Amino acid sequence: MKHLAILGSTGSIGQSTLRIVESYPGSFRVVSLAAGRNVETAFEQCQRWHPRVISVADEPLADELRARLKAAGISGMEVVHGPAGTVHVATLTEIDFVVSAIVGVAGLEATYAAVVAGKTVGLANKECLVAAGEILIAEARRRNVRLLPIDSEHNAIHQCMRGGAPQEVRSIWLTASGGPFRTMPLEQFASISIEQALKHPTWVMGQRITIDSATMLNKGLEIIEACRLFDLPPSAVKVTIHPQSTIHSLVEFVDGSILAQLSVTDMRLPILYALTYPERIVSDLTFDMAALAQLDFSPPDFKRFPCLRLAYEAAELGGEHCIALNASDEIAVEAFLTGRIPFVSIPRTIEAVLQQTPHRHPETIAEVLEADARARATARNVLALR
Repeated sequence: MKHLAILGSTGSIGQSTLRIVESYPGSFRVVSLAAGRNVETAFEQCQRWHPRVISVADEPLADELRARLKAAGISGMEVVHGPAGTVHVATLTEIDFVVSAIVGVAGLEATYAAVVAGKTVGLANKECLVAAGEILIAEARRRNVRLLPIDSEHNAIHQCMRGGAPQEVRSIWLTASGGPFRTMPLEQFASISIEQALKHPTWVMGQRITIDSATMLNKGLEIIEACRLFDLPPSAVKVTIHPQSTIHSLVEFVDGSILAQLSVTDMRLPILYALTYPERIVSDLTFDMAALAQLDFSPPDFKRFPCLRLAYEAAELGGEHCIALNASDEIAVEAFLTGRIPFVSIPRTIEAVLQQTPHRHPETIAEVLEADARARATARNVLALR
């Protein structure tokens, strides 16, 4: 039986993980949860799973959850809060596997602490590897800790990589749907509405990641993530537009062979793969072969998706440029979603911030968080001048 800590338990990945736990009684035990600000769902998860420890965002929310648990007659549960609480959740002695699914850099400290504590980590959080991948990967290697990707594209690559040795890989291919604006005339981009940008053709996701998919910044973050997870230069990580989203990723080997991973578009599959690696266990997740009736691929247009070009540039430079790419995007997307800037100003804001970013490589998590804060401040200044 594996003992789990789930960071981001009330989000989509966290809830999908709990559905897997429910489907495999006797295989997994939920020991600890980090639930953020959603006290209602956190309370329901406490009722169902009885974790030993649960963390929420702040002290008032912790007090509220304690009161609700007491009123329901639920005892024996430690309720903690804040970043220190999340670190506590991730580093309990009996934990075998940590699911890192907190959105943004908020989960970075706890993910790093889990690695230092020797826990296997399932990464569903792009920002951890984008902002601090150089530090996380080095620490994981030093402690012989597995970092297993849950993000569907990188999970697909991990599966394909089992078909050959790392030195036999020529390149990897990340597939992208192209989002809602794959065929829209460029002259219409200036008038893209929030509602249009939030209509992803394939996946149902949170607002930021949906906008990132529309700009393809999300795929740019995946490029950086892939470079770090699989120890490849940016030139070996390619993107192809695949509107059917049937193939999740491909790996090309030096002899010309290409392996592709196909599956249903259900996040339970990559989560299950990571939780049970290196084994595969029976599931009810089946793929409809009729989906292979048409498979289209085309190169991305950097004029249409300038965020992709900016991501490659940041990947080449590394360090603070990767941190700034992610941080400035978050600020710019928030400004777009609140109606303060047009869609086309998202990449313009990111580029302006990257131009002001120094060529430095943080050596500690504290330095990463400081660089993240500087980039956010720079992005806000850029927006204030628009």
